Amino acid sequence: MNAAQVALFAAMVAASVVSPAAQQAPAAPTAGESPYRAAARLPVRITSFAVEPTSIQPGQSVVLSWAVENPTSTSIDPLGRVAPRGRRTLTPGVTTTYTLAVTGAGSSADKRTVTVVVAGTMPGASPSDASANGGKRAVPRTPDGRPDFSGVYGYGAGAGGRGAPPQATAGGLPTTPTLKPGAEKYKVARAADDTGQYSTCMPPGIPQTFFVPYYIQIVQAPRHIVVAHEYLNLFRIIPTDGRPHPADPDPSWMGNPVARWDGDTLVVDSIGFNDKTEINGYRHTEALHVVERFSRPDFDTLQYEATIEDPNVFAGPWVIRRTFPFLPEYEQINEFVCENNRDYKPLFGNK
Repeated sequence: MNAAQVALFAAMVAASVVSPAAQQAPAAPTAGESPYRAAARLPVRITSFAVEPTSIQPGQSVVLSWAVENPTSTSIDPLGRVAPRGRRTLTPGVTTTYTLAVTGAGSSADKRTVTVVVAGTMPGASPSDASANGGKRAVPRTPDGRPDFSGVYGYGAGAGGRGAPPQATAGGLPTTPTLKPGAEKYKVARAADDTGQYSTCMPPGIPQTFFVPYYIQIVQAPRHIVVAHEYLNLFRIIPTDGRPHPADPDPSWMGNPVARWDGDTLVVDSIGFNDKTEINGYRHTEALHVVERFSRPDFDTLQYEATIEDPNVFAGPWVIRRTFPFLPEYEQINEFVCENNRDYKPLFGNK
């Protein structure tokens, strides 16, 4: 490592001192490893968890506040899943203990508890807290009867997580591409010092923008749906009135999308891509055509399917399927700023 890498990693580790319940800090970056990859291994830690006041009379309220760093999951019992940072006003009916439990990289975990004493009551789960998260909720619908996709969606490993394919269905299109004869030049061959398609701060295109570990937000209106990605703050404003594509759309990173409804499924048809992105290790041409299908089979899940075809590259269409978890604890995605997209090699130890 060079001096800059050592200093950066030392600062990251110093900022991530964990409580005794958490795992030890990861090893320093290996020679040539990006400090950002090392940062992804930093263990989870709870920086604060408090309730004020800690003792109340029946009918009074308290404020619960918490802050967590580097989590993959954050929950408060008996409230359920929560954002990594937050405040919530509660009115517990009985003496209640709240438990903040978090998990992170490398199987790291931490847990803390706080208790609110309600005068004249015995300890137990407050009915008002438990009822707020109980029961299976129906998929919300808009006034015209369409499923409402509005909200923030996450990612994660495991069933139903972002990046995890749903159960396979019989038949249908292949899930891996086949190059057409003579199109071998479109297969990406990376050099040892190639930092990858996501290291340049340039838009990764569709459908790749869905496959980075950042949240997405959907805002649904009567004639349009806005799909906003936290990564690079990319967005698409998609008309849903069934209009056709323009005759000759200018090539762009995210393509030209138009949409229509097929029952409860939103079908987004996109053309007009430039040829500067790649999909699953393959370049493509401006003839790329992507058809996305969005559905919400239940309150907690967004199902996504993208059918990809490029007659200049692939022997036939193929499909990618994913499921993304709905995150009702989030109101909006965050700002994302990607700096200095000219040359990332110094950050990887290559000059």
